[in-house]
Amino acid sequence: MSSKALTAAIKDDHEEMYEYHDNYRNAAGDTDAQARWARQLTWEVARHAVGEEIVVYPLMEKHLGEQGRKLADHDRQEHQVVKQRLYELESLTPGTPEYDEKIKQVMDHLKPHNDDEEKKDLPLLEPCLGEEGSKEAAAAFKRTKKFVPTRTHPSLPNQPPFETILAFLEAPYDKLLDEFAKFPTQEMKDATKS
Repeated sequence: MSSKALTAAIKDDHEEMYEYHDNYRNAAGDTDAQARWARQLTWEVARHAVGEEIVVYPLMEKHLGEQGRKLADHDRQEHQVVKQRLYELESLTPGTPEYDEKIKQVMDHLKPHNDDEEKKDLPLLEPCLGEEGSKEAAAAFKRTKKFVPTRTHPSLPNQPPFETILAFLEAPYDKLLDEFAKFPTQEMKDATKS
């Protein structure tokens, strides 16, 4: 079981997204590196969004009542915008001005969404879960990310149970595509840490 609370697990994911985007921007002029970092970013955002939709948003609805339903619906709508923009990225070439603009739109939309989750949603939810419940939710979130799609599918429903069922059906296809996709090499990851 994860020893981290749910908020910490979500924040870690948000920070990874920002790191991958920074790495994409810092690789300007190296199309291969930019393609790899863009794939890593898309992969992380897709898994994160579905993980929240399957684990976190139902907890908000369960523990926060009507307010939780409103917050979860708002967050799902924001995810839908991001999924659509990431889907549009797939037809563009990393490193081009069009790609750079679209990925900037994704990040410009994600930052305030992530901030809202960290500063508004999760501080309301955490006390309802308690320390152990929060750790269990964090573990479920991390576990769920291992089995969900790794690409965005804006046409899929984003509410359980349909989202859950269809996400698990898409995941094997996405993982097959990932076998042929380029991701950052370990050397590239190590270079960004130093």
